[in-house]
Amino acid sequence: MANHFLAELRDHNIQKDRMRFRRNLERLGEIMAYEISKTFTYEPTTVETPLGIANANLLTEQPVLGTLLRAGLPFHQGFLNVFDQADNAFIATYRHTKKSGEFEIHKKYASACNLDDRIVIIADPMLATGHSLVVACKDLLNDYNIKELHIAAVIASDEGVRHVRAFLPEATLWIGAVDNEMTSKAYIVPGLGDAGDLAYGGKE
Repeated sequence: MANHFLAELRDHNIQKDRMRFRRNLERLGEIMAYEISKTFTYEPTTVETPLGIANANLLTEQPVLGTLLRAGLPFHQGFLNVFDQADNAFIATYRHTKKSGEFEIHKKYASACNLDDRIVIIADPMLATGHSLVVACKDLLNDYNIKELHIAAVIASDEGVRHVRAFLPEATLWIGAVDNEMTSKAYIVPGLGDAGDLAYGGKE
């Protein structure tokens, strides 16, 4: 089913329905949250029902769910649907392009709880160059003693995966699909286009 939702995200005809596009990002977030949950720790407990006592294995701690604004919001919501008691973090970065054509990534905004000794999941639907993600995560790792760092992306480029693995070796990557190419403007090919614009409309 993840492949089905991913195919719909890529389809330029289905993309015209913004609500469906956002919902498919959300569904993929739910699926990835379930897969990541398999790596977490659980403890046995009991639950009292109207007719007796039932045994259950429950999560010992909720992760912190983070995302990069704005394209990450629907994907992030899928994780929040599963980890519904989780704390949340939001990060905004921007790209400054120099006259030479080179660019620098700067963090513009961040809002997070104390991440010391916490499991952190950063959801970013499109992992293109990986530079924004690395800047955001490096700042968090410098500020906090994060116990586990998970990075989830719907589509990544080969280059982006290599960059993240080189600069964030402590992170575990969860990726729906890896594409081979990028355009000169850092759009993944075949990718799906601009996830933020498709979810929320164009920008100046």
